[in-house]
Amino acid sequence: MLSLVKRREKMCINTNVEQQVSVVLLSHPGKSMRVFILLALFGLGLAQHNPQTKHGRTAIVHLFEWRWADIAAECERFLGPNGYGGVQISPPNEHIVLNSPFRPWWQRYQPIGYNLCSRSGNENELRDMITRCNNVGVNIYVDAIINHMCGAGGGEGTHSSCGSWFSANKKDFPTVPFTHWDFNDHKCRTGSGNIENYGDANQVRDCRLVGLLDLALEKDYVRGKVADFMNKLIDMGVAGFRVDACKHMWPGDLAAIYGRLHNLNNKWFPGGARPFIFQEVIDLGGEPITTREYTHLGRVTEFKFSARLGTIFRKWNGEKLSYTKTWGEGWGFMSNGNAVVFVDNHDNQRGHGAGGASILTFWDSKLYKMAVAYMLAHPYGVTRVMSSFRWNRHIVNGKDQNDWMGPPSHGDGSTKPVPINPDQTCGDGWVCEHRWRQIKNMVAFRNVVNGQPHSNWWDNQSNQVAFGRGNRGFIVFNNDDWDMDVTLNTGMPGGTYCDVISGQKEGSRCTGKQINVGGDGRAHFRISNRDEDPFVAIHADSKL
Repeated sequence: MLSLVKRREKMCINTNVEQQVSVVLLSHPGKSMRVFILLALFGLGLAQHNPQTKHGRTAIVHLFEWRWADIAAECERFLGPNGYGGVQISPPNEHIVLNSPFRPWWQRYQPIGYNLCSRSGNENELRDMITRCNNVGVNIYVDAIINHMCGAGGGEGTHSSCGSWFSANKKDFPTVPFTHWDFNDHKCRTGSGNIENYGDANQVRDCRLVGLLDLALEKDYVRGKVADFMNKLIDMGVAGFRVDACKHMWPGDLAAIYGRLHNLNNKWFPGGARPFIFQEVIDLGGEPITTREYTHLGRVTEFKFSARLGTIFRKWNGEKLSYTKTWGEGWGFMSNGNAVVFVDNHDNQRGHGAGGASILTFWDSKLYKMAVAYMLAHPYGVTRVMSSFRWNRHIVNGKDQNDWMGPPSHGDGSTKPVPINPDQTCGDGWVCEHRWRQIKNMVAFRNVVNGQPHSNWWDNQSNQVAFGRGNRGFIVFNNDDWDMDVTLNTGMPGGTYCDVISGQKEGSRCTGKQINVGGDGRAHFRISNRDEDPFVAIHADSKL
């Protein structure tokens, strides 16, 4: 009936939209049919770009591999009070359990079913976390693995996080159930069954990604099982999904699945609110599959942002911070309304994915804090902060031999809780970058300046730059190898402000530097390149 999608898929439409379209079709036969269905689907796609954050909150944090009980506590004690808008959680569904060498982080990305028990906790703990986080205004976004099941070499038995039986050898996953009929092997045209040529879009979407059993998402039955899984989570109160490996799925198949998703739970969200969809598509250029094929469905992860920002702050390839005056779309990135941006993610901080050695991580803390502050101060995209765990790095020929290491764990393989130290940092191997003063205070900065334009740019034609956000905030960076001593127009009202990088405002005093802005909006900045944090930020709420 509907011939909107290029390839071969029937589009499935949200029930409310379907009713609206059916009314139109009665009175507008022929060409009008296509127009109105396009408009309906376009509206769905636009709605799925909205992160649905509450109370003027603007940043998401990825609490990578945290247990549900710890996320619930963190929402209440830290994320809510400090203005974080949401948490991206690790995949909540049943996954393979691997004991050799011992449980790697990527076992979470090998599902064997959609039961909600994982290394992070059981279904009751998941429900409790979603409820408690929503109750303090912090959204939950699920990392959804819907492209594939576990690896073809995953064997069979009950070595899964729920203890369910499965057989990767026979492509038999009875808890769903999926059988060999539900996979793409008949469509893949490579000898190995795996992707062998990333220049062939059909291979990338129809063959196995590193041996993972590829689901036949053009089948209505498979789409229904995936949508049921996502809808259960929506009904529990999640706000949306980070959809993994979207480059490996046809956009039409994704459109059909997203069209079946329920509206968000109106206990916590406005009536008719759609789930926020942000899709992992690695596109640094040079491949046939581009982010543009997915932006009509929801936001997309902008990996160019991560790769280029790391190169700039490292000053590699002649890059300078002054070149970022046109940062964002001016650098060939996707449009602002389509992008989810980050300095690093769980893949590329380990050398996987995109960006290589240029990616800044907690291991490079001085540059990392500056890069995250730049991201949070700049108006481009929806921002995601990374929160990591440490592992024992072992670099051989530029490759980390321990990039597989899972989260801090007990001897039985269970994940350790996240202990909070007296100084508000985390212990036991958890890094908790989102708790670092400089990053936490820049999340507040972003909230304060939300909606204000990029303004009052200044640079020294090298690696000292400054910019404002209307009259609500101003930030200054010195990434040169010499000291900075300048007077700049901040665009801010006159008064004394607390720098939120070296400290913050507490009552009627600053715990760090004070910045005096004159009645003409000008202020003097002296920043040594030897400072622990060679940058300064002020905003309307940091004024004494």
